[in-house]
Amino acid sequence: MKFTLTLATLLLCAFSVTAKPLPMATSQAPGFYRMMLGDWQITAVSDGTVVIDSEKLLTHIDHATLSKRMADQAMTPQTETSVNAYVINTGKQLILVDTGAGPLFGKAGGHLLENLRAAGIAPEQIDTVLLTHIHADHSGGVQHDGKPAFPNATVRVDQRDVDFWLNPAHESDVEQSQRHTFAESARSLRPVIDAGKLKPFTAPAEIIAGIKALPAGGHTPGSVIYQVSRGGETMLLWGDIIHVQAVQMPQPDVAIHFDVDQAKAVERRKATLAMAARENVWIASAHIAFPGIGKVKKAGEGYRWVPVNYSSLQSQ
Repeated sequence: MKFTLTLATLLLCAFSVTAKPLPMATSQAPGFYRMMLGDWQITAVSDGTVVIDSEKLLTHIDHATLSKRMADQAMTPQTETSVNAYVINTGKQLILVDTGAGPLFGKAGGHLLENLRAAGIAPEQIDTVLLTHIHADHSGGVQHDGKPAFPNATVRVDQRDVDFWLNPAHESDVEQSQRHTFAESARSLRPVIDAGKLKPFTAPAEIIAGIKALPAGGHTPGSVIYQVSRGGETMLLWGDIIHVQAVQMPQPDVAIHFDVDQAKAVERRKATLAMAARENVWIASAHIAFPGIGKVKKAGEGYRWVPVNYSSLQSQ
């Protein structure tokens, strides 16, 4: 028995020396996740992730508190954040909520189209695009190579954001570091406008039966939340109500530098989180770790995030 073990050890050592290194994968599996809302299907689709410096992004919080909040969730202020979009399949229509960054974030974003295709959804199949607001990581992917990325889709967004971000006269209304948004907005939306596909609304507005746009101005003048109701269930699809979940859930008064109106954005976040917790609705969030679907629960003076429990069963 001793000889057998020694021989086995020698063979294992010899194999270890001669075996070729195993290749390492350089990407994740395609980024999509499905769940049902009544008899409608919601598909979360990843546009990628981007590293942000929370200390530079967030306001109304000191370094020590920020670091502790992040450490509580095993993160640091230099954190990777998701850029999520969502497809609502009503059985008759495919409605895309937000379009990711397109080419505006380099390799950090711009993966929406490939992940849509991986999910079995061709860009040409999208009937309607709903933008939560006009910012690079939400509207940048509405065009591709100077043409509408979703050629058969009508693009809907609140008129107040169109009037603001497509008018350079408002550049003095934002921080110097955010004035590039005006050029980015024109670049992203011009192909859609030229194709006659932009159809603004003014929230509150009913998009179709079961989908409403609720006003959520503050982060931008025309920010909205899409409320989807089906089969006795409700989901709120929001853009930038939350940027850094680890900090802004427990401490909703923390704002970000590029809120156009920080006080109004904070007020909107507090009201939205309170309503989400009170009514126990589903949330689909653009910047909470993919798939960004879950619920908000009251926790002390703030709130906590409960991510959706993974399910492989599409009937649920």
